[in-house]
Amino acid sequence: MRTADDWPIAANMLSFGSTTPDGTPNVDAPAESWRGQLQQVADLGFAHVDPTDAWLSIGELSDARFEELLTVLQETGLTVPSVSTTRRSVVDAERGEDYLRFGHTIIDRAPALGAEVVNFGFMQALTPAQEKALWFWLAEGHHDDLDDKEGYDLAVARIRELADHAGEVGVQVSLEMYEDTYIGTPDLAVRFVQDVDRDNVGINPDLGNLVRLHRPIEDIPTMFEKVLPLTNFWHIKNYTRDEDPATGSYATHPTPLVQGVVNYRAVIRRALELGFEGVFVCEHYGSDSLGVAAINREYIREVLRGAGR
Repeated sequence: MRTADDWPIAANMLSFGSTTPDGTPNVDAPAESWRGQLQQVADLGFAHVDPTDAWLSIGELSDARFEELLTVLQETGLTVPSVSTTRRSVVDAERGEDYLRFGHTIIDRAPALGAEVVNFGFMQALTPAQEKALWFWLAEGHHDDLDDKEGYDLAVARIRELADHAGEVGVQVSLEMYEDTYIGTPDLAVRFVQDVDRDNVGINPDLGNLVRLHRPIEDIPTMFEKVLPLTNFWHIKNYTRDEDPATGSYATHPTPLVQGVVNYRAVIRRALELGFEGVFVCEHYGSDSLGVAAINREYIREVLRGAGR
């Protein structure tokens, strides 16, 4: 059983972006560039990192470059308990087959990284309006067609294919909840996992993606109660949220875990009651995202200790 002190709580590399300052894609950047960024993570006391493909696409690295990454991770003292994919839906109309292939490569490489879980989702590339917005979630993004049975069945089949591969190498698959996708609500996420019907597939209850929306949402504790029994991995973040019934306006803002509208002390304790033993990945948008992630890591450990772990 994991304890508060040895629980894998990773930093997400989203804050560094996908390119170097001169615009070079990180997949083409020298290993020294990766080392400099990963060292910042280690300097903040992290022992674990999730090298999301929004930072570095592990599925697109050559074998030689992948070996360079393993060397840099060893040199910085960081381990990789999970690998997340971001905005690379395996049913993307233009590149879904490419993203499926990259997903298989990540699964193949997960054991060498020491990763126990690979995270997939159905969110797609930001729209021009989202790229211009102060916060991308303020503008309308991609919508999966929930009435398209053929598209839904393809999504289930491709996740099942990835899950079967992952099972062969001893890796779990987690599915990230994100608005307006096949797993955009708790009920949809539970249904999708049940339709995939694989023991190594669970839910990433990244409900921060829903809490931040400027639209009505389901009661937060109720949402967690639906998905926590199937949770096997967790992108964890929090937001303030204000609703003005007089004007119909909403206001949300990223915040450290302890300060937001989600009571993570209660939610994490409930997850533990239901048997959660998965990896936490700390995410945050805006300001010093990495610094807030470090604050959140210590908060999670304190909550775990308070729960007797």
